Amino acid sequence: MIKKILVANRGEIALRIIRACKDAGIECVAVYSEADETSLHCTQADEAVCIGSAISAKSYLNMEAILEAARKTGADAIHPGYGYLAEKHEFAEACANAGILFIGPDPENLKLAGDKIACKQIMEKAGIPVIPSGPGEAVDVKEAAKIARDIGYPVMIKSAGGGGGRGIRICHDQQKLNDEFPIAKAEARAAFGNGALYIEKVIEEPRHIEFQILADRFGKIVHLGERECTIQRRYQKLIEESPSPGLSAKLREQMGDAAIAAARAIDYFNAGTVEFLLDKNGRFYFIEINARIQVEHPVTEIITGIDLVNEQIRLSDNGKLGASFDSIPKRGWAIECRINAEDPERNFAPSPGTIECYRPPGGFGTRLDTHVFQGYELPAFYDSLIAKLICFSPTRKGAIAVMRRALDEFELSPLKTTLALHRQIMDDPAFIKGDFDSGFMNTFLGDDDDD
Repeated sequence: MIKKILVANRGEIALRIIRACKDAGIECVAVYSEADETSLHCTQADEAVCIGSAISAKSYLNMEAILEAARKTGADAIHPGYGYLAEKHEFAEACANAGILFIGPDPENLKLAGDKIACKQIMEKAGIPVIPSGPGEAVDVKEAAKIARDIGYPVMIKSAGGGGGRGIRICHDQQKLNDEFPIAKAEARAAFGNGALYIEKVIEEPRHIEFQILADRFGKIVHLGERECTIQRRYQKLIEESPSPGLSAKLREQMGDAAIAAARAIDYFNAGTVEFLLDKNGRFYFIEINARIQVEHPVTEIITGIDLVNEQIRLSDNGKLGASFDSIPKRGWAIECRINAEDPERNFAPSPGTIECYRPPGGFGTRLDTHVFQGYELPAFYDSLIAKLICFSPTRKGAIAVMRRALDEFELSPLKTTLALHRQIMDDPAFIKGDFDSGFMNTFLGDDDDD
C-alpha cells in the first residue's frame, strides 16, 4: 500500500495531485525550486523540499535531487504529473532502481511511446490507420526530400522523440524543406536530446481527437471517451471539450476501439491518451500515445465522474479495472479553456509579474484548476499556464453559456492573459456550431503562418 507520494512537479498539476492524495488519505511531499518557495502546492502538501534553483534543469528536471528528496522524506512513490520528467523512461527506471514506485506507465511504455517512429510502425502492423510517412528516420535533407516526393507535399517534419506540438515544421515544397530541415534537427536535439526526424504527410483541415485510456496489470484496457482538441495555436492546445461535436456515434465507436487496440499493441499500463487526426472525409489516423496524465484531463473527469489522478495512483498500487468500467456512462458536456499569462496583442508574449487583483469565477457548472492567488508573483522561468477553467452543462450550448459567464467573472490583473481571447472565441459562429478544423485559430487571428 502506498503511504507517501512525492509530487515531482509544480503549478496547477502539482496542486491537483496533492488534492487527490489527500482525498485518498495518502501523505504527500511537494518539491519546489527557489523561485517557487511561496507557491500554493508547497503550502498544501504535508512536507515541502527545495530541490534547486529556478532553472528547471537544476530543479524540476534534476532526477537525483528529486530521488534524494523522496529518500529524505520517506516517500515510497513519485507522481511526475505532466511535462518535465513525466515521460522520461530513464526517470521511471531510476525510481525502480531506488525502490520507489513510479506512478504512471512502465519504463518500456514510456520508451516506446516516446519513439514516434517505432510506435507508428507497431500501430501499422496492428492494423491501426496511420498517416503516410517515411519508413523511418530521415537521416539527412536528401533522404527527407525523397520521402516527401514519394508521399507528396505538403509534408511535416517531426521529431522522433518530441511531443506537445513542439518542433513541427510544415513544408509545401522542397525549398522550404531544405531550409527547415537543419533548423528542425537542431531544435529537436536541444529540446529532446534526440535529433532524429521523420517526414509525415500533412492531413489538411483535420480535427484533433484524443481518447482517454486506462489499463490495469491484469490485461484490462478501457477508454473513457474522447476529447476534442482541435482549437490550437501553433500546435499548442487552447480549448478542449468532451464529447466532440465532430463525431457520429459510429465513428466514436470505431475510434474508441482503435484507441484500445493501440494501447494493447504496446501492452500499455496506467492512464494515457491515444491521439488521432480526423480528416474532412471522416477518415482517422493514429498520431501518438501520450504516456501521462494530460493537461485537459478534467473534461473527461467531469463527464464520467472518475478521478483520473486517483485512478493512476490506484492502478499503480495494483488496482483492477472492475466490472464498473465495462460501460461508463457519459453525462453532459464539458469545455476547458487554458488561461495563459500571455499578451495576445503582442504575439502572445509571456506576462509574468505580481497578481494584484484575483477574482475567480464560481457558480453551478464551474471548476477552476489553478495554483495562483492574490499577491502571487508569477515567475518568469516556467510555462505561462496559470489556470484551467472548466465549465459543464447538460448540452454543448449550455456549456458555452456557462463558460461565457465564467470568463466574464474571472479577473487576473494587472497581468496580460488570454481571458478576453477565450471570451471572443465563445462568441465565434464557427465555434458555436462546432464546425471547425485545425486552421480555426489562423483564421480567427488573421494569421496565415502555419509554422
